[in-house]
Amino acid sequence: MPQSPNPLNLPEGVAITAEIKPGYETILTRDALELVATLHRRFEPRRQQLLAARVERTKRLDAGERPDFLPETKSIREGDWKIAPLPKSLQRRRVEITGPVERKMIINALNSGADAYMTDFEDSNTPNWDNQLTGHLNLKEAVRGTISLEQNGKSYKLNDTTATLIVRPRGWHLDEKHVSVDGQRVAGGIFDFALFLFHNAKEQLARGAGPYFYLPKLESHLEARLWNEIFVAAQETVGVPRGSIRATVLVETILAAFEMDEILYELREHSSGLNAGRWDYIFSAIKKFKADPDFCLADRAKITMTVPFMRAYALELLKTCHKRNAPAIGGMSALIPIKNDPAANEKAMAGVRSDKARDAGDGYDGGWVAHPGLVPIAMEEFVKVLGDKPNQIAKQRPDVQVTATDLLDFRPEEPITEAGVRNNINVGIHYLGAWLSGNGAVPIHNLMEDAATAEISRSQVWQWIRSPKGKLEDGRKVTAEMVRGFTIDELEKVKLAVGGDTKPYERAAKIFEEMSTSENFTEFLTLPLYEEI
Repeated sequence: MPQSPNPLNLPEGVAITAEIKPGYETILTRDALELVATLHRRFEPRRQQLLAARVERTKRLDAGERPDFLPETKSIREGDWKIAPLPKSLQRRRVEITGPVERKMIINALNSGADAYMTDFEDSNTPNWDNQLTGHLNLKEAVRGTISLEQNGKSYKLNDTTATLIVRPRGWHLDEKHVSVDGQRVAGGIFDFALFLFHNAKEQLARGAGPYFYLPKLESHLEARLWNEIFVAAQETVGVPRGSIRATVLVETILAAFEMDEILYELREHSSGLNAGRWDYIFSAIKKFKADPDFCLADRAKITMTVPFMRAYALELLKTCHKRNAPAIGGMSALIPIKNDPAANEKAMAGVRSDKARDAGDGYDGGWVAHPGLVPIAMEEFVKVLGDKPNQIAKQRPDVQVTATDLLDFRPEEPITEAGVRNNINVGIHYLGAWLSGNGAVPIHNLMEDAATAEISRSQVWQWIRSPKGKLEDGRKVTAEMVRGFTIDELEKVKLAVGGDTKPYERAAKIFEEMSTSENFTEFLTLPLYEEI
């Protein structure tokens, strides 16, 4: 793509191949892009090495290797060390709301009554150029308290008291295809992180908070070490004190679950704990054991936080965090309010309440919700346990003794139902169609779906086709032919549900069918999709 004419004064070696709309130049300043270029030149070779290491590890898992705790880091797991003391603004995180970097969402989330708001450049956001840049513009105003919106006769602006802002940049696997340094694409995560830090770190520190981040999709402590080295270099370059950055790592890959102590240790001067990223974690389990003939999970709806491998992971995360004086934050309940069906809404709210009550009772310091309407329910359950305490890090769990076998106890294996297969296909088509249209967080069948839940849908279908255990409860084998037939049916249902322009959904159905029936497994569905937007 030829470089668009733009008003930017670009640093040497930096090229941008996207339209520079009015206002973008205030984010893409020469000094901010210098930071991007500096971090890219210094750390991109390591990112590529770590991505290559992921590929090699996958090959070993496909050949039958089983993960275990690392013998070479036993001294770290057994050592008596703690993360750096938490800043005051990160000590109380009973309820965290999450959502994309969209203007109205940012205002409503910051005003929601939650303790923290994770604003998302990743799974709940389609990372097209305009979403990324308008997101940075929105956050720059939000940090300064000036963000506002006039929409449909309503005015939106920030309250006097708002949630603590935490930013999730893209994972290590994603590029920013519109920006290159010395002819090489930059990492999406470095691009997101560097621009936010450059424009907002000093302002946040002056306001009594700081540049806080969530780090997604890490698969090893070496990937955490790379982030830590980037933090050290970026703080020095921007001119803020070392340790100003604090980062919570989403443990949303099954390999990271075997390295939680080590991840906290690598980030210890910049750590603000771990989060149980449940949906990506389920996807990761399917992806990593896809070639194992003994592995086969039941319908997605049956894989709850109380099944053996998820329960073991949740308790091990909690124990690990509190041992190191780090917050343990519970994952997302995907349920959302249902306005037109009181009975269904009551059931959904009971599900949210049960989820947060379990986390709080176990000892978690907070949990996630996807909708402002869920903040009071989640808050009530944590306050029941915490009272007026900001957290319960003092609650140690020496009773929890999780083994590698526990983390790999993949049950239930059944039932797999026709309704479950169809639901996966339906959700996949609906979500991918919305994603291609620029929306990365979509309410579908009364659940908030993002890239992680769509990944479960397509990876389960792919694995069921190939697994000898991939049989419906009536005995039929899940096959590519069956999935192709169901895809035709489910596309029609999605088109009826969404109305309007259905072309993106027709494309989505084709993509879903190809990905779930192809011989090779695509590592992340967003990788090929990103090249289309």
